[in-house]
Order: sequence, then structure tokens, then C-alpha cells
Amino acid sequence: MELWMDLLFGNWVGLLSVITVTATFSIIGYLLFMIYFKSQDSKN
Repeated sequence: MELWMDLLFGNWVGLLSVITVTATFSIIGYLLFMIYFKSQDSKN
């Protein structure tokens, strides 16, 4: 586990990759959330 923490947070490239993956999943989650509620509104 210490090796992974060093690879991810030991330099700025690893940190940027973690930020990129987190932002990507956040955007995908937000889009799915909006699509879900938009489909609920159209059914009523």
C-alpha cells in the first residue's frame, strides 16, 4: 500500500492523475444524475 501511495502522491504527475480520475467520475455522476431527473420530469 505504501508503494501505491508513493506512486500516486509522491510526485505531481501521480497527483494530477488522481485529480483527473476523480473529476471524470464526478462529471459522469453529475450527468447521470441530471439524465435521471430529466427522465422523471418527462414522465409526469
